[in-house]
Amino acid sequence: MIDPSERLFKMSAHRLIHLIAVGIAICVGRPCLSNERPNVVMLLADDLGYQDVGCYDGPVKTPNIDKLAATGVRFETFYSGCAVCSPSRATLLTGRHHIRAGVYSWIHDESQRSHLLLREQTLAEILHDAGYATAHIGKWHLGLPSERFDKPTPDKHGFDYWFATWNNASPSHRNPDNFIRNGTAVGKLEGYSCQLVVDEAINWLNSRSDSPATDSSADQPFFLNVWFHEPHAPIAAPDSITKQYGKERDKAAIYSATIDNTDHAIGRLVEHLDQMGASENTLIIYASDNGSYRDDRTGGLRGRKGVNWEGGIRVPGIFNWPAKLQSGVTSEVPAGLVDVLPTVCGLLGLERDASIHLDGIDLSSVLRGETDHLGRDQPLFWHLQRSRPIIAIRDGDYSLVAERDYEIPTDNMFQESWIPQIRQGGYKNFQLFDLKNDPKQTTNLAAKRPEIVSQLKTKMLEINRSIMADGTDWSAAQ
Repeated sequence: MIDPSERLFKMSAHRLIHLIAVGIAICVGRPCLSNERPNVVMLLADDLGYQDVGCYDGPVKTPNIDKLAATGVRFETFYSGCAVCSPSRATLLTGRHHIRAGVYSWIHDESQRSHLLLREQTLAEILHDAGYATAHIGKWHLGLPSERFDKPTPDKHGFDYWFATWNNASPSHRNPDNFIRNGTAVGKLEGYSCQLVVDEAINWLNSRSDSPATDSSADQPFFLNVWFHEPHAPIAAPDSITKQYGKERDKAAIYSATIDNTDHAIGRLVEHLDQMGASENTLIIYASDNGSYRDDRTGGLRGRKGVNWEGGIRVPGIFNWPAKLQSGVTSEVPAGLVDVLPTVCGLLGLERDASIHLDGIDLSSVLRGETDHLGRDQPLFWHLQRSRPIIAIRDGDYSLVAERDYEIPTDNMFQESWIPQIRQGGYKNFQLFDLKNDPKQTTNLAAKRPEIVSQLKTKMLEINRSIMADGTDWSAAQ
């Protein structure tokens, strides 16, 4: 059940302060003309590898994604929030490590209490409070109500409108039957998930522009959060596309075709923004929730989805805003989904609750071309209980990883009964890698550079203590 005190805290404390601050900032410190404020579109792929799309030297033809990179900023080393789905999405929406936000691993609504905590201040809430219309369209996987557990829906996290699935498209990307629109099950749809998601996004945009002249919503800036299902299994794509990559039943060919099909869908959405006259003043961000489950799509990096090696957490990352950002630039600055919330706030000049600790940083100066170097007070940090290594950080060019010093079952599905052990557990077998010279993590430098190991270990354990202190023990929930 949702704790009423959580909802009360959320409104009575940081959100009320935030509403006042934003109102002052927008209507006193800045112009109030809504059409001067940029729109924001977040495009998130599911299980897309670091080397899947064309602009990252991947084998799939993705001209629309490539164009976003060619006219924007492409990060060479961009990271997911976690090596699996739900936690990464929690990090994206909050700018905080997912355990702080209540999400330890991928969520199974029927058997788990876990969900994105209501107390968290999401990007959608910040934009909504600043006067934006907000919509979430596509995969959600941050908790939806089930027969056993009452959980908050996307509208409780700042979205005016939502069209979502609890997890994957079912039974596959073809003709999915599990979409829910604003709390009502839609039933079986005809088509492919990525195209259906963009259809819904375009319909939502049109419904706003078709508003009566007396309704200011037509000129209201928007936040469109589009989370595709592709290329997560079970996969499906049109045969006409699949044949371009291999035989119709070849899984590698179908996998590539799902990405190609998604690129076509993104192209339709961008074209619609052009027709609206909105593309010049729209910030578009493109990324993936974690690395690929295919070893041949990680760019030769070690590991894949589900593990905290580079192949499991490094993903594409593109920022495009023609009116304000650099064009055709590749940045070597390490960045990730954890930086999206503070970066959007920085670029748009939005106020947020400063009392909330963020694990990400504002990338605005890099995106504007004001610097090609950006320091972090806190290294990038990953924790996933079933991964080996379980924990990883990136600090500058160095990566430190470690294994857990305790045992948990090998079940693929997360068990909330593990949480007390996870929060109290320790770490062993610390390994050090120089990612600048050894991006594939082939050579452990721990024995040669003990001083760096010591420094990074101190930082790693300090971050870990802070995160675990914030974490919710769902096993103790009533």
